[in-house]
Amino acid sequence: MAEKMTDEEWRAFVSDGTRTAKLSTVRADGSPHVAPIWFLLDGDDVVFNTGENTVKGRNLARDGRVALCVDDDRPPFDFVVLQGRARLSRDPADLRHWAARIGARYMGEERAEEFGARNGVPGELLVRVTVDKVLAQKAVAD
Repeated sequence: MAEKMTDEEWRAFVSDGTRTAKLSTVRADGSPHVAPIWFLLDGDDVVFNTGENTVKGRNLARDGRVALCVDDDRPPFDFVVLQGRARLSRDPADLRHWAARIGARYMGEERAEEFGARNGVPGELLVRVTVDKVLAQKAVAD
């Protein structure tokens, strides 16, 4: 039977290895848009970057409501759904710093600066989502 994760458990779960999140944003017509993202947890915020002219970038600029799902697709199946509001920044120093940190998580420390230089540029957005609601379950199939 599924169990609720503690605050410590869900934070460790979403930060483990190279798990991606599925980000849901709201299109102009109210329909959902879902895309996978690389991210980091920074305190109570989920941090990621995206291009300002992507579907998710345009959606976030118009409507900051988001939901993210991080899951383990292996038995006994665990998942975390985070909901909150996004804040956008174009600050070059912050953007490059976080792009490098995110690159380090997913591609390794040796490539961190490469990803910082690639993704920390004009036209990119730094997105911070303050988590307002958490649904975190472990051992769903037990």
